[in-house]
Amino acid sequence: MENPNDVYEEFRRLGFRAPEAAMRAVLQQLTKSRASPIETCEALVALERREREAKNLKRRTRLATLGNHKMLDAFDWNHPKVIDRGLYEELHGLDFVEKGENALLRGTSGLGKTMLAQNLGLAALTKGHTVLFTTLSWALADLLKQESIPAFERRLRRYLTPELLIIDEIGYVPCDSRSADLLFNIISRRHEKRSTVITTNLPFKQWGTVFPGAASVVALVDRFVQHCHVLDIEGESWRQKEPATPAKPRKPKR
Repeated sequence: MENPNDVYEEFRRLGFRAPEAAMRAVLQQLTKSRASPIETCEALVALERREREAKNLKRRTRLATLGNHKMLDAFDWNHPKVIDRGLYEELHGLDFVEKGENALLRGTSGLGKTMLAQNLGLAALTKGHTVLFTTLSWALADLLKQESIPAFERRLRRYLTPELLIIDEIGYVPCDSRSADLLFNIISRRHEKRSTVITTNLPFKQWGTVFPGAASVVALVDRFVQHCHVLDIEGESWRQKEPATPAKPRKPKR
């Protein structure tokens, strides 16, 4: 086919997803340079691969629900009194995801645990992994509202299938024993298969205070820590560094 339009239409029929403008531009350039058939195929395949990877990343990013967050270069490593930057950078390399290991980011409120966890999720997305970010309270509410066992099992797969699951804010809201059983279900079924990152303000021995009376807490911690990298962060809250915004004076009521 000598007409570039005919070539484009044939590739579209074969299922190529690259934008029409981009494909026509490549075809025109290849025609002008008198590219060989092999060079033409290589250029079009490379264009299609880039388009599919971009769409795949967009879809996985939407499903990951990372939300708006600051990028890693905005993190002030000098602010925390204690933080193992080398360990975090090792985690950011994502070897632990490849091995199905876990990570715990632990520290008091306002030290950037959530931001660091979100950036692990972003790095995993960039490397082609599937990711889900959720708070503990949101995940539990999502599962507890399912009205039947089949509906529950279908919804549970949302938390079992991602290669990296990030559970934020364990320790801020008390939960009942049923919630502990749900979290244990997730952690145990992901154990040694897929990676889980948890952020918390509590040491493991105090997790029982989050799930008072729950018999599964010990087993939950045991599963999670077996292959776990622990990053402790100590210091004052970032929010205490920011100057307080003065309250606007209220107009007197008439």
